[in-house]
Amino acid sequence: MKFVVPKETLSKLITNIQNIVSHKPTIPILSNFLIEASDGELTVTATDLTVGIRCQGEAKVEQEGAITLPAKRFFQLTKELTAPSLEIKSSDGELSEVVAGSSHFKFRGMHHKDFPSLPDLNAATAVKMSQKDLKEMIFRTAFAASREDSRYVLTGILLKIENKRALFVGADGKRLAEAFIELEIDADIKGEYIIPLKAVEEIYKSLSEKDEATLFLMPDKVAVEVNKTLIVTKLLSGAYPDFKRIIPDKLDTSVSLHREELISLLRQVSLFTDEENQSARFLLAKGALELKANNATIGEGQVSMPANYEKEPFAIAFNPNIFLDVLRHSRSEVIQLGLNDPFNPGVITDESTARFVIMPMRLNDAS
Repeated sequence: MKFVVPKETLSKLITNIQNIVSHKPTIPILSNFLIEASDGELTVTATDLTVGIRCQGEAKVEQEGAITLPAKRFFQLTKELTAPSLEIKSSDGELSEVVAGSSHFKFRGMHHKDFPSLPDLNAATAVKMSQKDLKEMIFRTAFAASREDSRYVLTGILLKIENKRALFVGADGKRLAEAFIELEIDADIKGEYIIPLKAVEEIYKSLSEKDEATLFLMPDKVAVEVNKTLIVTKLLSGAYPDFKRIIPDKLDTSVSLHREELISLLRQVSLFTDEENQSARFLLAKGALELKANNATIGEGQVSMPANYEKEPFAIAFNPNIFLDVLRHSRSEVIQLGLNDPFNPGVITDESTARFVIMPMRLNDAS
């Protein structure tokens, strides 16, 4: 194998996939990139056996072939090189020579035939949607998924397709985010898929604001193809919790609030909370919302803003940092806060198809 590739092209390809390489791989070859050269194209693949990414770019291929290279060291080397292009060649499938200007390097990899292949997608159901829409759905929901949870399914986001609509849900027990998008697909296409957060984050990074994305749906896997990049992931096994039961059917109170002003005030009162007491009191009174947090060690913060509220005073407590997270993933100038009582979840909506649910905290005089 022998090819020449612009350094910029190669750097982009391996930057797109290097996060997939495990620091402690289950088998040694998973610490390598697979590099294949043929028909004027370079294909670079990485996998941890749960998530796999394959990227393609143009190269001057003089002799077709495939090699594997140690991912971490090769990635670090490409960052340091200043030559405009690299020549890579290999004769035995394991030892590779890299030439960059006057610099010469040799890497000992493993035979490419031992590298795990990505799954065949020929039997998958293909669904197309705009990259912009998919990116927006992930932005609205992935932040709410759990990073660590004994309920393993909560460490992914739920994709539910039915009635020509894709519903995305993320939840961690303290908050929930859902958003949907209408699809131009056959009404018979339906299914539920719990996608690991690691794969979701890689998909999000690969998306742009234009062109289409193709989703490949299988019973145990999902793949997304965009911009000459294919991301394939195994699904999390198990049933996603019945999230609909925690979303109130009706709301007794709905208040319109200016999002940026509320973000600013929540940042202020959050300074008066700590890990043991992450609670802020939300008090609605005629024409105003008052926020208050108090901590015996730090002190007390109290702020207020206008609100279109005309009922009897109403108090509820929320974690201000969780509330802030929700507001950061809304884009509207004004949000609607829906409430029933101090013991049931609050619902935040905006002008989009997204809906956010946030669990209340214990309300007491000190909060």
